[in-house]
Amino acid sequence: MLEISNLVAGYGLKNALQGVSLSVTAGEIVTLIGSNGAGKSTTLRAVSGLIRSRSGSIVFDGKNIFNATPHQIVDAGLVHVPEGRRLFGEMTVRENLLLGGYSRPKSEAVSRIEEIFASFPRLRERAGQLAGSMSGGEQQMLAIGRGLMAKPSLLMLDEPSLGLAPKVVSQIGEMVLTIRKAGVTVLLVEQNARMALRISDRAYVLKLGGVVQSGASSSLLDDVQIQKAYLGL
Repeated sequence: MLEISNLVAGYGLKNALQGVSLSVTAGEIVTLIGSNGAGKSTTLRAVSGLIRSRSGSIVFDGKNIFNATPHQIVDAGLVHVPEGRRLFGEMTVRENLLLGGYSRPKSEAVSRIEEIFASFPRLRERAGQLAGSMSGGEQQMLAIGRGLMAKPSLLMLDEPSLGLAPKVVSQIGEMVLTIRKAGVTVLLVEQNARMALRISDRAYVLKLGGVVQSGASSSLLDDVQIQKAYLGL
């Protein structure tokens, strides 16, 4: 579904990615783990067109999307939910969701909201509430729901559990599994490596802008070096 080969990208004169290669197969949850500055978020930004890549290739569903515009990439069925939620706090839950479906006909966007509400009943309960007045976990749920409004076949989530209480982190993991059950493939960047490895099928470990290890998430979860470096064991 997604094939990234030898991707080089960065900011200013500095390359944050030094030739990243990875793949995501339809129906999977794939996670990227690594320390701060490893290149995880930069990888998602390059794929979604938020920053321009310098070399390499990005192929999604057989189409070359290397340096395509963010709008073209969303239209192709790939949606990025960035770190920090970035909701419109003075708008209601329903209004935020409608903005996520801006590229869809209005009638389709309205029906899509009902599908989101069915998957996340808490958002239905909060439909008329201002987004900025909700808890952190509810805001993250809304950010994910807004991303799903565009009906992606692949959803990229950047640090969805950042800053949330441990109990809510577990709920975020359940949300990701719910998304996959609904037929959406997930590429997950997550600082909470334990949660990410528990819910994902495969994982890539990034360090200094490159992939240094990859494999089945269950195997990496049991790897002594991974435990020492990322799981605090």
